[in-house]
Amino acid sequence: MTEIETLNSRIDALETRVAFQDETIEDLNQAIIAQWKQIEALNRLLAQLQDRVEIGEQRADLAGLPEPPPPHY
Repeated sequence: MTEIETLNSRIDALETRVAFQDETIEDLNQAIIAQWKQIEALNRLLAQLQDRVEIGEQRADLAGLPEPPPPHY
């Protein structure tokens, strides 16, 4: 093999590696985007649940009255 052929072979190998790396980076980027969307959805759900718990606690504090005894007393 001549020096030019060796260099061409090395360049081809490097270009192939870069192409695979670009594809891998894009796949990882898509995975991160999907995870971020899921995290955002879970954060919204958590905020809604916190609001519901706070409302329930406020209602319980407002009721403040002891529960009546069961009917069999």
